Amino acid sequence: MKGLIFNIKRYAIHDGPGIRVTFFLKGCPLGCWWCHNPEGINGDVQEVERVDRIGDKQFVVRETVGKYYVAEDLLDIVRKDSVFIEESGGGVTFSGGEPLVQSKFLSEALKVFRNEAIHTVVDTSGYASRPIVDSIIPLTDLFLFDIKHMDPLRHKEYTGVSNELIMDNYNHILERGKAVIIRIPIIPGFNDDTDQLEALRGFVANRQGGNIQRVDLLPYHRIGSSKYRKFRLEYRMHNVEQPSTERMNEIRDFFAASGVSVKIGG
Repeated sequence: MKGLIFNIKRYAIHDGPGIRVTFFLKGCPLGCWWCHNPEGINGDVQEVERVDRIGDKQFVVRETVGKYYVAEDLLDIVRKDSVFIEESGGGVTFSGGEPLVQSKFLSEALKVFRNEAIHTVVDTSGYASRPIVDSIIPLTDLFLFDIKHMDPLRHKEYTGVSNELIMDNYNHILERGKAVIIRIPIIPGFNDDTDQLEALRGFVANRQGGNIQRVDLLPYHRIGSSKYRKFRLEYRMHNVEQPSTERMNEIRDFFAASGVSVKIGG
């Protein structure tokens, strides 16, 4: 069984506890307007062009995005950083794209790491069938779970899918006793108004318990915007400003007032 990966980040410190290796799997069923990893949306190997400039000259370079690996390849990569991972209480994280799209490979890889007693994290939008979710729950130590908006229609407008399946899977994961860090992207004009923030805070507060470790507020940024032209995708966030530090602090305090542990960033 092979999995298609478009990026590998070593020494990652924002994708779960400790120092980690994060594998970004290709393919995603969502089309979030603000996605900063558009190279992860398409589930196939892609050939794209980039322009490199040296002085006044420019060179067009063809680039292959996506490479196939077997689970043992990933284990070999992680073993290179085993000292740092063990001393920091880190592990391995699967992100994307949406890692549940490649559920069979994901399950196989998670088993390999669990057999080596390496901490496992899955960073997910939660948009997958119940059998797929159930297949990875026993193999995952911690879920990083995205909650973007409480209204199904608004959610569909900006991501391409309703949030109903996502909410069902979120509740199911909690009911199964799994540890969860909720991740909320803060997108100006989408979910940063008072009504929506109150709805999100109420949702989080009503589901507090020992399994929810923290809420991470992820401020919208434009870091990935330059990639859209390369992948011939429309970037629809040109007129959206990044939230200020002051605004993010206000939102953090707003959530913390309900008693939840909150952090800005991952």
